[in-house]
Amino acid sequence: MKSTYLAMAVLGTAVATMAATPPTDFSGIWEFDAAQSKNVGMMGQAKITTTITQSKTEVIVDDASVFNGEAGQQHTVYDLEGKPTPNTLVMAGPATARSHWDGTRLVTEWESAGSIAGTTVKRTETRYLSADGRTMFVESSRAGREPMVMVFDREK
Repeated sequence: MKSTYLAMAVLGTAVATMAATPPTDFSGIWEFDAAQSKNVGMMGQAKITTTITQSKTEVIVDDASVFNGEAGQQHTVYDLEGKPTPNTLVMAGPATARSHWDGTRLVTEWESAGSIAGTTVKRTETRYLSADGRTMFVESSRAGREPMVMVFDREK
């Protein structure tokens, strides 16, 4: 009987601790580190500065990039309550994002139209920080393909 109460107390404490843990704060200015990134292809030649603002309900990512002398902008909204959020991606056009927390990681399921009429492309993006909070990782994967891992360093 005592072991049952002890187990319930330990479980209750663990659940309370997990519920009290605030989500990861990605806010800040980040610089793309192509040398540390993996499977980024030609994007490794780009200079990307990412500015992130975050509230309880959303993460907003604004990317400013320069690739082959051409400047580009990307504005992406992630709803932290799991609502589908429309975005327009530079490389994929209109897309819908649905985000949720998996511990300290922000996981986003993306859907966009495929290059063949009537098809849909699905990918999973996982955003997380290093233990010291100075490095952000953005892993993007599609079924049957090696994931792309973009690494960003927090601007000082």
